[in-house]
Amino acid sequence: MLAMAVTLGARAGDLTPVSRVDPEFPREAVSAGADTGKVKARMTIDASGEVTRVEIIEANPRRLFDRAVVKTLSQWKFSPGADGRTMEIDVNFHR
Repeated sequence: MLAMAVTLGARAGDLTPVSRVDPEFPREAVSAGADTGKVKARMTIDASGEVTRVEIIEANPRRLFDRAVVKTLSQWKFSPGADGRTMEIDVNFHR
């Protein structure tokens, strides 16, 4: 079972997801023996509310959860608004 906490911090206006997907605990992390992880990422959102870029800012352990976070956050949707909005997010994994 996965317990995940997500902390949102908007930099360009009030960005609230209208549709979001929670990440799955990666098999690679299970294989590596990791029970927890934390990734800080920055999303770039276009005018239509689509996530156009996910950048990993920090990760602990490094690279173990990055792919799951990028895949998941790329599926999020936001309300239409200005192009190039950014949001930073902390994703905490617990198995």
